[in-house]
Amino acid sequence: MRGVILAGGLGTRLRPYTLFLPKPMLPLGDRPIIEHLIEWLKKNGITDLTICVGYLRKIIEEYFEDGKELGVSITYARANRPLGTAGQLRSAESLIKDRFVCLYGDSIIDFNLKDAIRFHEKKKALATMILMEYKTNLKYGFIDLDGEGRVKEWNEKPEYRGLINVGCYIMEKKFLKYIPEGKMYGMDVAFRNAIDAGERIYGYPTKGVFIDIGDRKSYASAYEKYLSELGKIL
Repeated sequence: MRGVILAGGLGTRLRPYTLFLPKPMLPLGDRPIIEHLIEWLKKNGITDLTICVGYLRKIIEEYFEDGKELGVSITYARANRPLGTAGQLRSAESLIKDRFVCLYGDSIIDFNLKDAIRFHEKKKALATMILMEYKTNLKYGFIDLDGEGRVKEWNEKPEYRGLINVGCYIMEKKFLKYIPEGKMYGMDVAFRNAIDAGERIYGYPTKGVFIDIGDRKSYASAYEKYLSELGKIL
């Protein structure tokens, strides 16, 4: 099975860090973010990899080359302009033979991938998205009123929880037909297209690690955590 890592975005929310480095190459501990993902895929038995590159792509390509030093085989799908998450994936079509695992290159994940693949096979799914529970407290309290404006309830900083997409998918190649070629296209739109067409789309709830490195605050938090872990090892 092939692993496809989406690493072609502009990383605008992480500027100025991403003015000179593509977001997946930002350091996390002693390695760039994307190297952690490559090692995770390798640990799960996936060593044939495609990295979808675009913005500052030469930095990624010159760092990893063909992947031999990491014990994997890497090919590159190149885009000359931003294509969105699904558009990046479509750019790798010629390198994908059948079933594959797709990852976003700007987050850290860890869960039982083999169990998820078995679930995908059992359901005969076209695509399975990996889900994890997320909870958050609202910054403000909610006040409920009746029809006359009388206060019925004061719910101070309520907690909400639910399942979120962690940016990892198990897919059949047929899924790519729901993504137009060479266009800016979001993964959410591609999934809606497949769902509307009646395809077998599943979610796989699991427990594990998910660290989203979406902006400077989340990157700083993740970096401090990994630096701390590295200090324990050294």
